[in-house]
Amino acid sequence: MLILHAFFAKIIFKDHGTLILFTLSDGLIQPLLTPQMIGIFNDNFPPIMDGVGITAKNYADYIAASGKPVCVVTAAAPRADYNLPYPVLHYKSIPVPKRKPYRYGYPPLDFSFRRAISNVQFSLIHAHCPFATGQLALSLGKKRHIPVVATFHSKYRQDFERVIPSKWIVDKVISNIVNFYNQADEVWIPQASVEPTLREYGYKGRVEVVDNGNDLVTPPDQIELLRADRRRLLGLRDDEMMLLFVGQHIWEKNIGLILDSLALISELPFKLYTIGTGYATNAIHDKVRRLGLQDKVELLGSIYDREQLKSYYAAADLFLFPSLYDNAPLVVREAAALLTPAVMLQGSTAAEIISDGDNGFLCPNDVSAYADTLRYLISNPELVKRVGEQASRTITRSWEDVVNEVLGRYQQIIEHYSQRQ
Repeated sequence: MLILHAFFAKIIFKDHGTLILFTLSDGLIQPLLTPQMIGIFNDNFPPIMDGVGITAKNYADYIAASGKPVCVVTAAAPRADYNLPYPVLHYKSIPVPKRKPYRYGYPPLDFSFRRAISNVQFSLIHAHCPFATGQLALSLGKKRHIPVVATFHSKYRQDFERVIPSKWIVDKVISNIVNFYNQADEVWIPQASVEPTLREYGYKGRVEVVDNGNDLVTPPDQIELLRADRRRLLGLRDDEMMLLFVGQHIWEKNIGLILDSLALISELPFKLYTIGTGYATNAIHDKVRRLGLQDKVELLGSIYDREQLKSYYAAADLFLFPSLYDNAPLVVREAAALLTPAVMLQGSTAAEIISDGDNGFLCPNDVSAYADTLRYLISNPELVKRVGEQASRTITRSWEDVVNEVLGRYQQIIEHYSQRQ
């Protein structure tokens, strides 16, 4: 039976219960989707740019590149271009209040989405969030008797405490999140230091550490070219140290500490560029003006082009990331791939991969201490360069390598699950 679906201008053929998607290319019908898909489920996906969304996209990109069938399920986003080498099934969504640019929806209410996903055969679903898309993953797993892997990425309690005044309600939300992970067939974390947060929330089951990869690994000679071109475009002098922050513009990322620290060393030759957006963007602009840092700090907004983003990492000397909020931030590894070491906080979950003075820099969560560290590093560019090279050697791993390992894990999970049925 031929089904014409208004979904991505693709044609869906359903024959004896087997689904194959085709796309029209140069007037010819080309096969796009085969049965037994790996499902990558997450509430957000580029163009919404955060670490988890980029992680989900890299999983899908590299699974597809390996020749395995993969399908992404996510909330629809404005200006999204899903012209990718794999299908992206998206359900209607609305903005999350006070959490720009995030979206939220309720998949069961989107009937065209329900029809589309009902025809997709999954062999395993990997959920990267515990909310609407994650709950859909659990529901499909139970109904279709297929395994669900769930990765714990974020410190959700802090997000909810910021917008919900009732501790009782926040505790209930966290309890629901733990229940989500309790129902998954396997729970993954991106680095070992994330486990205490999940245990603190109340999860008592087994966890597996599965690294995140990096899609920005670049040969050193190309990094030098990218660095020179971007610094020239930015008009930076040779003696100016370029500082960089990439991430959501929210106070939980400790951006206030960065700005307050820079105000103490404003006489030094540096320029900070921030990339990203978030609910605090306007307030950050105001703080920059109040501190008199207009000539030292520039907010660039979101950069969706990964090659352009790569050039900013390459041009930077130091990556500033004093977050206590993040678990295993991709951006620190991305910066390292372009020879840029991070300045992070002692004892933070995110800094587990950093050895002070070896592959990055650590200091206390204190404005004066952070300022003193930056003052010292700005005066010692050779040390910064040497540590950046070591960061590239020690904390970057290609997504191709990670996904090759992940596909083996998926197969083991599928086989173990089938034996239990």
